[in-house]
Amino acid sequence: MNRWKIAVALSLAALSAQVWAQGYPNKPVQMIISFTPGSATDIVGRIVMAKLSEMWGQPIVNENRAGAGGSIGSAVVARAAPDGYTLLINSNAHTVNPAIYATLPYDTVKDFVDIAPLAQQPNVLVVAASSPHKTLMEFVNYAKANPGKVNIGHAGIGSGTHLNTEKFIAAAGIKVVEVPFKGTPEVVAAILSGNVDAYWAPISAALSNVKNGKLRALAVSTATRNPTLPDVPTTAEAGVRGADFALWFGLWGPAGMPADLVNKISADVRRAVADPGVKSKLQNLGNDTMDMSPPDFAKLVRGEIDLNKRLMAAAGVKPQ
Repeated sequence: MNRWKIAVALSLAALSAQVWAQGYPNKPVQMIISFTPGSATDIVGRIVMAKLSEMWGQPIVNENRAGAGGSIGSAVVARAAPDGYTLLINSNAHTVNPAIYATLPYDTVKDFVDIAPLAQQPNVLVVAASSPHKTLMEFVNYAKANPGKVNIGHAGIGSGTHLNTEKFIAAAGIKVVEVPFKGTPEVVAAILSGNVDAYWAPISAALSNVKNGKLRALAVSTATRNPTLPDVPTTAEAGVRGADFALWFGLWGPAGMPADLVNKISADVRRAVADPGVKSKLQNLGNDTMDMSPPDFAKLVRGEIDLNKRLMAAAGVKPQ
C-alpha cells in the first residue's frame, strides 16, 4: 500500500471514530460502581449519573460490584469491550490497590483509560454516640494506653478509608485492630451495634447519622474543616498532624477506547458535575466538585499510584 492509500485509510478511520463518538450513546450504558449501595462512591456516582443519563437521553444502568477494595468491579470493566458502554465509577481506592495487592486481575495503568474525576470529600472519624470518647485525643490516648484493644473498621483492604486509617495510625502512633468490611454501610452498622469502635467514614455516607445523633464526629481528615460539619476540627487541629487525607471519585473505561469517545464522555461528565443542581447536591453532602481533562486526570491517577505505594511502604503494609 502506497503512502497515499495509507493516508486515506488513516483519515477514514479517524473520521469513522469521530462520527461514532458523536452518535454515542445510542443504547443503555452499564455503569459498574465498585463499592456497596449507600457507600460514598455509590452516592456520588449515582448523583452524577442521573444527570448524565438525562443529558444523554439513555438509561444508565448502575450495578454495584463490591469487594476487594473495589478491584472486583474494576476487573469487570478491564475485561469489557472498549466501546464506552461499560464504564467504572471508583474511588481513589483504584490508585491504592497496586500498593495493597501483589496480584491484581488487571494492570491499573495499562488496562484503563482515565476519563474524568467527579468530586472529593473528607472522611470523618466517627464513634457511636454512646462511646466514652468525646474528642480525638481522648480516643488516641485511650488507644495508646490500651494497645490492640481498639477496633477501627474500614471499607475493605485497598479502599480509601483503609489508606486513611493507615495514615492516622502511623501519625498518631497507636496500635489498633483493623476490621475490613465490604463497604461503609456495613461498618456503620457495626459501630451502631457496638462491634467496632471507630471508622474513618466518608462524610457523605456518615452525615445523616452524625446529624441525627447516632454517631459522634471527632475529626475530619482534610486540612480544612468541612462546611457541612463546621464544628468538627481537622485531625491537625485536634492534635494529630500528618494524617491529612481526601477521598475522591472518578470515572474510568477499558483501555482501547477511541480518543474522540473518551473526550466526549469526559466533556459530558464535566458538564454534568458543573450543573448547579448536581453541584448543590454534592456540596450538601460535603463534596467539592472536580474538573479535569483526561490527560490531567491521568496525571493525577499516576501520581497517586506512586504516592500510595510510598505511603503504604512507610506504614509497613506489604502487598499480599
